[in-house]
Amino acid sequence: MRILAIDVGTGTQDIMIYDTEKELENSIKLVLPSPHLYISQMIRECENDIYFDGDIMGGGKIKNTILEHMEKGYRVVMEPTCAKTIRDDLEQVKSFGIEIADNKESYESFTRITLGDINITKLSEFLLGYDLEFDFDEIAIAVQDHGYSPDMGDRDFRFEKIREKVQKPISPLEFGFRDDTLPDYFTRMQAVRRQVANEGIDELPLVMDTKFASIAGMCYDEIAEKLNSYIVIDIGNGHTTAASIEGGKIQGVFEHHTSSLTGESLERYIKRLASGEITHEEVYNDHGHGAHVLNPISEIEKVIVSGPKRELIEKTNLDWHHAAPGGDVMMTGTVGLIKTMQG
Repeated sequence: MRILAIDVGTGTQDIMIYDTEKELENSIKLVLPSPHLYISQMIRECENDIYFDGDIMGGGKIKNTILEHMEKGYRVVMEPTCAKTIRDDLEQVKSFGIEIADNKESYESFTRITLGDINITKLSEFLLGYDLEFDFDEIAIAVQDHGYSPDMGDRDFRFEKIREKVQKPISPLEFGFRDDTLPDYFTRMQAVRRQVANEGIDELPLVMDTKFASIAGMCYDEIAEKLNSYIVIDIGNGHTTAASIEGGKIQGVFEHHTSSLTGESLERYIKRLASGEITHEEVYNDHGHGAHVLNPISEIEKVIVSGPKRELIEKTNLDWHHAAPGGDVMMTGTVGLIKTMQG
């Protein structure tokens, strides 16, 4: 089986092509700029009005770059679906001065930019340029998806759905969506599936939240596989997500904003997660997403850490190890996707 795994993060999109007949270490790997970065660059370089089509994607710097473009006197028009990249509520999108496309007007003079987290065609052209085979049995994709509810803010809704998932100790692999059970409220993951379908691929790709893809991948690190009771933590550019693991299953989780954490507070949260003493209120009131614990774990044998801001763990007194499943610290999420697909 050949699996294409794509983990779309804030800074990079990490790609692994895994052939089950070969060692994981011999997989083809790519680390490329995250889509919102090169789309933002296209906006900055444009000296014209812009018309956006495509689908919902991770916004990143796109909103601010659009606002800067409009400050130069240019018009920005977005089709309704891709406009939800800025805000799910289109009235809020319009409040920024962005226009929603009107079928009565012609936009032929505008520069057209297509939004989307995934571009399989672009990737295929790159790989075929190196005479590499572009043929897969399965595709697995991770994006961070807060979910959308008109009745609840993103921060609350995201953690509410994490809490609902962890009603009992579960394997991190259970956070992957393999079939048509993906809820409509995960709008970014739904968009990824539409993008893949629009490129002529009939099979539904497995989709997963980036944080839990990373958590799954960390559990397959060479050191982690020898442990029974430990913490896995992804310290990302925006969010930090930690899970306590015992017997291969998640016993508790907390999620915070990386910029709000110090070495001291991170160590405190990790210890309280392990002991089961951490509360949702203490994390939420500290501007985080929240915490949810089913059971304490026996001990912290080690803290397995990944993510672009992982150096923060070095400011703690914890016994830590940088996760490198398959021998590569950049491929934690893609390994998690592959293991979820195989699991």
